[in-house]
Amino acid sequence: MTLSVSSKTQVAVQCSAEEIALQDVWLKILKALYPRISRSLFITWFRDTAILGKDDGTFIIGLPIPMGLEWHLEHYRGITLEEVQKIDPTIKKLVYKVDGALKDNRSRTFDLLEHFPEQKKGRKLPNKQEIKLPEGIISRILNPRYMLDNFVVGSGNRLAHAACQAVAAYPGGKYNPLYLYGEVGLGKTHLLQATGNAILRQMPKAAVVYTTSEDFTNEVVDAIRTQKMEKFRSRYRKVDVLIIDDIQFLTNKDRTQEEFFHTFNSLYEANKQIILSGDRPPKELLLEDRLKSRCERGMIADIDAPDYETRLAILTEKALEYELFIDPKVLQFIAEHATRNVRELEGILMQAVAQFELEERMPSVKSISEIMSKFHGAVVDKKEENIGFDMPKNRAPTFQHIMEAVSTYYSVSLQDITGKSRVREILIPRQISMYLGKKHARMSFVGIGEVCSGRDHTTVMHAVHKIETQLNDDPQLLRQVRAIERDMGIIV
Repeated sequence: MTLSVSSKTQVAVQCSAEEIALQDVWLKILKALYPRISRSLFITWFRDTAILGKDDGTFIIGLPIPMGLEWHLEHYRGITLEEVQKIDPTIKKLVYKVDGALKDNRSRTFDLLEHFPEQKKGRKLPNKQEIKLPEGIISRILNPRYMLDNFVVGSGNRLAHAACQAVAAYPGGKYNPLYLYGEVGLGKTHLLQATGNAILRQMPKAAVVYTTSEDFTNEVVDAIRTQKMEKFRSRYRKVDVLIIDDIQFLTNKDRTQEEFFHTFNSLYEANKQIILSGDRPPKELLLEDRLKSRCERGMIADIDAPDYETRLAILTEKALEYELFIDPKVLQFIAEHATRNVRELEGILMQAVAQFELEERMPSVKSISEIMSKFHGAVVDKKEENIGFDMPKNRAPTFQHIMEAVSTYYSVSLQDITGKSRVREILIPRQISMYLGKKHARMSFVGIGEVCSGRDHTTVMHAVHKIETQLNDDPQLLRQVRAIERDMGIIV
């Protein structure tokens, strides 16, 4: 049967009306979902999405890129279906379909930045984000994200975590004071604040003060300047829990040490909980002996650098927190190479999140390797510690030097590398030699081909491109190439 012109127009109008109706429904769903998801994640994962159709109690949801499919299925399908059924109870199931034509197609999708503008914040909090407790005591705000339950426990921090749990259950008990020590970026601050949060959950009216040694010193100085030392002493001796971070910075501050000593004694005698952290054991602190002896009176727990399994668990937990679907072998690569502290791991992962959100590029082994290289020499927080990764030096080895290094690493002869054998045991070292020759010796494809038995330059191009591609997804190959570069002194 053929349709008249008017009939065709009528069908087109009906289809258009159906699409418009589905768009309206989807916008209502998005508005319902928006308060349930952080804004940055909402914009990232629901950008350029749409309802493609409705069929027998099923909504077909369109996604613009394949990488979002698994994440929606795992994290958003449940809450999306909840909101869908509030609007249309006949819908029993959601089906997701990737449709690349949705990207930036405003006839089918919504500009989320227009429909969900960022709300302007009100009055800015002070930089330190301080709060005033009863009696005029000032405390830094405890980060609600820091909890004992979401702290990843491993062999290097198990004792410290257990001690914090015991203190949270019985503040002022036998683990008083609690002193945690370890190097920068291992999770001391997380544990301190998490313990404070846990105490407040069971004792909401408790005066829990979290501060740093620097802030404590500034308060002492201000009290001396304004001649209000008695008021300062009275305030601090009425708290229920005193948490001081980085106590090592009280070094050479004699008056502050004296005030802290008396505050410590007063709280201890009143069975009030004291929790301290430092970068070394109490006996190694450059503080007065009487203070060191007070710190040694209770529970001392050290925090060591996390082992591989703990680093991988931390990365997996953080990836879930950021709602970033990332290839497990990429996480394994980060865990294997970022070995110094937790802050390194989080910094690298945050760069990967930014790379995904801003460039829509899923992290790969190679892109993570590039991120690590950028971290070289960066300052961590305000501490003087550098994050060390393998970085290329300004050296240009000869192609002969490169082939000799590859020859030694793979236990093959130079004749094999430059020869014509195509067995795998020879082919891979030869291709790696070509790749490194192009990368570091700055040789032309023609020049490399001439050394390798007069091979055509297109053969060399293919070999170099093949290795470049494999380095994106093959951590073992990347480790091997890095090892050869390290042997040559190109990286350290």
